[in-house]
Amino acid sequence: MDIKRGMRRELPFHLMVWPGLLAVLIFSYVPMAGIVIAFEKFIPSKGIFASKWIGWDNFRFLFEQPDFAQIIRNTVVIAVAKIIAGLIASIGFALLLNELGRAFVKRAIQTLVYLPHFLSWIILGGILIDILSPSTGVVSWAFGLIGIDVPFFLGSSSWFPFTLVLSDVWKEFGFGAIVYLAALTSIDPTHYEAAVIDGANRWRQTWHVTLPGIAPIVVLMVTLSLGNVLNAGFDQVFILLNPSVMDTGDIIDTWVYRMGLVNAQYGLATAVGLFKSVISTVLIVSSFMLASKFANYRVF
Repeated sequence: MDIKRGMRRELPFHLMVWPGLLAVLIFSYVPMAGIVIAFEKFIPSKGIFASKWIGWDNFRFLFEQPDFAQIIRNTVVIAVAKIIAGLIASIGFALLLNELGRAFVKRAIQTLVYLPHFLSWIILGGILIDILSPSTGVVSWAFGLIGIDVPFFLGSSSWFPFTLVLSDVWKEFGFGAIVYLAALTSIDPTHYEAAVIDGANRWRQTWHVTLPGIAPIVVLMVTLSLGNVLNAGFDQVFILLNPSVMDTGDIIDTWVYRMGLVNAQYGLATAVGLFKSVISTVLIVSSFMLASKFANYRVF
């Protein structure tokens, strides 16, 4: 009787969940049947079931490509650099903002640094192209005032990865700091009082109280970000990429776009996507295991 009463009481909540589950099923799980294209010489006019089955040939062709290793390297380097730089910038900004006493100033600064997160890379890409232009950009003008030749940030293979990382940090560090600002509010104020009594200055309080207080959140965010090691940001790279920086700026997602949509090699592009998904799944599972071990975070 109690079970029936409980089911009747919880029925509205189950009905609220079902539309979301149905949407996930339709748009996330049903399309996974298209994975079979990775093992076919897919021809759109014939469809999935009539296209020729070629087994692992797409994967063999993929790994035989001379530039594929470089693309993997570019993806990992850019993604890891974004994770590390974003983590440092977000924590540093949260610590500095936490030291401000005036609430009005704090809210104004938060609004300014959060704003880029809500702008698409189509808008920000155009802004960066104008700002970093070696002939008419404001950066070139500023470098010229001090007599320094401005690097071609978007046209130099050596500078392009740094430009991607720094522009991504500029866009996301303010929004990423929200988690650390919330973590700072959970630190017991009596710890700071004890530190002051012991003669600790602001730097010592930050080092011995603040950073240890948010360490579990930092460990959690780092471990969870491991699943994004192969996601270097398609939209950003696609907007800013150009032929002169392909050797250091081309990533898996842009390569898949060219192979699948531009060159119509759908089987090869699907094989690359499946390869990336398998690696990402392994990394995500590993990250949750690490989060459970070091930060006591569990999904189930």
